[in-house]
Amino acid sequence: MSALFHFQSLLLVLLLLICTCTYVRGVAPGLVDRNKEGFLGLFWKCARIGERLSPYVSLSCIIMAGVKMVGTK
Repeated sequence: MSALFHFQSLLLVLLLLICTCTYVRGVAPGLVDRNKEGFLGLFWKCARIGERLSPYVSLSCIIMAGVKMVGTK
C-alpha cells in the first residue's frame, strides 16, 4: 500500500520531511532559504515548522516510534 493512502505512513513521511528540512537548514541555511516561494518553498516551510514547533515535532516522532514498535509485534 502506498504511503499516501495509509494515514499512519503519511504522518511518518511528513514528520521525516519536517525533521530532514530542519536539519538541512541548520547545516546549510543558504540551501533552504533561497527558495521561499514556489514548489521548493515547501521545504522552507517544513524547516520553519520544525524550528518553531520542535518540542511537538520531537514528541510526535517519539510517539510514532512507539506506535511502530508496538505494530511490529
